[in-house]
Amino acid sequence: MDAIRYKILIVDDEPDMLTAYKGLLKAAGFGVLTAVSAKEAFEVAAESRPDLILSDVAMPDTDGKALVARLKADKNTAAIPVILMSGAYKEESDQAEGLEAGADDYLSKPASPRLVAARIRTVLRRFAAPRDLDKALASNNLVLDVASRIVTQDGRRVPLTRKEFDILTTFLRRPGRVLSVAYLLETVWGYDPAEYNDPRTVAVHISSMRKKLGKTFGNRLAAVPGLGYRLDV
Repeated sequence: MDAIRYKILIVDDEPDMLTAYKGLLKAAGFGVLTAVSAKEAFEVAAESRPDLILSDVAMPDTDGKALVARLKADKNTAAIPVILMSGAYKEESDQAEGLEAGADDYLSKPASPRLVAARIRTVLRRFAAPRDLDKALASNNLVLDVASRIVTQDGRRVPLTRKEFDILTTFLRRPGRVLSVAYLLETVWGYDPAEYNDPRTVAVHISSMRKKLGKTFGNRLAAVPGLGYRLDV
């Protein structure tokens, strides 16, 4: 699970809780998005496609269970796993309702940082890893093995650095989508875009990858002026 970074969307209307869980997950090596309402959470999920959503149940506009139902009903967000958390609704019946609504796990607050991170990794192992592998294997003459961190092209091993491997994995998981420099810096490097957003960091690594992957595949890593980069399919 530490081989590549995953992006988690945290949904909570309490600023202190949002800040606490954001710090917790960043310390555990995850990229983090945040939302303070179910409405905002759905919009962020549809736009950014996080790898997992960690949502409080009690919120002012729509509760977490209704958010899960809406996410699962939309084809663009249905595959995103969701973990619900609650300090107010933690009876067995509450947990059962959350799981029946489509949640993939349900935690009672307060939960230790170690437990929260462990539950997230467990759900990601069930949902994210197979998706990564399938996408990689479908990439023409290039094979990316997530578990062993080995990339081969036409049977020849490509000596990518750790960051280059993580960048390529990120593109393979989102083929055809424009990924901004800020998104790549946050997802691969873990930088806060508000504090560091130097496009040269990404440009240097993309240039190196293109050379190692050759023109046929390297040219598919297309620069989109003013927006970012895209893996053409």
